[in-house]
Amino acid sequence: MIWDQLTSPQIGKLDKNIPVVLCMAATEQHGPHLPLATDRLIGEHIAKTLNDALPNDVLILPTVSVGYSTHHMGFAGSLTLTHETFMHQVSDIVDSVIHHGFKKIILLNSHGGNLGIGQVLVERLGYKYPEADIVMATWWRMAAEALNEISETGPGGVGHACEFETSLMLLIAPHLVVKEMIKRSENTPTFSWAEGDMLRGSKASYYCSFKQMTPNGVYGDPTFASVEKGQRITDVVLTELKQIVIDLKASTKKS
Repeated sequence: MIWDQLTSPQIGKLDKNIPVVLCMAATEQHGPHLPLATDRLIGEHIAKTLNDALPNDVLILPTVSVGYSTHHMGFAGSLTLTHETFMHQVSDIVDSVIHHGFKKIILLNSHGGNLGIGQVLVERLGYKYPEADIVMATWWRMAAEALNEISETGPGGVGHACEFETSLMLLIAPHLVVKEMIKRSENTPTFSWAEGDMLRGSKASYYCSFKQMTPNGVYGDPTFASVEKGQRITDVVLTELKQIVIDLKASTKKS
């Protein structure tokens, strides 16, 4: 079910045990071949696929379309919120949802820059609402093992505007992919202990703007992308996300 496509009385009559999903995305550069809306479109695609699979067991909120993207601001068109603004926006939405009686919240994350503040949100909201189930589910992390089997690009191949994101966009919105501009990243190496990607975390955190890291805005190798791979990615992520929804709906957590 889609939150803002229901009437107020319809929302009021729903089973408050239904998990509510808030997609946390971003509006930022994705290299020369993908649109600024990539993270939002991927997040909404995953949420829609979940809703199609469990139409009576999940409730999808409007997407938070701008996230924390200061590291992408060296590229034209990127938008960002501060950590504080992002935290307040997500917190206020969750406060509203819980006010209406729902206590099972999934923060469906589709942007790496939201990970840090997203963890803070889980901890703050979890403490504020001890009777609630608060989860952050980042699509590539929840299905990392299966996604590793799909990837053909090896370490460093899946990071940003990469094999995975490009495959998903070829599936979701091929008309927005500038196919003749699909090129590998132009990574500038930093330190071995700071290198990582979607599937392989770095040994230590190190700040570097995306413009410094890769002049063309791509991290990884999108030349291995395909529609078929986009569907496979969708399927394995959906499997993991469905299990989270099922487990939460069955949860009897008490404060």
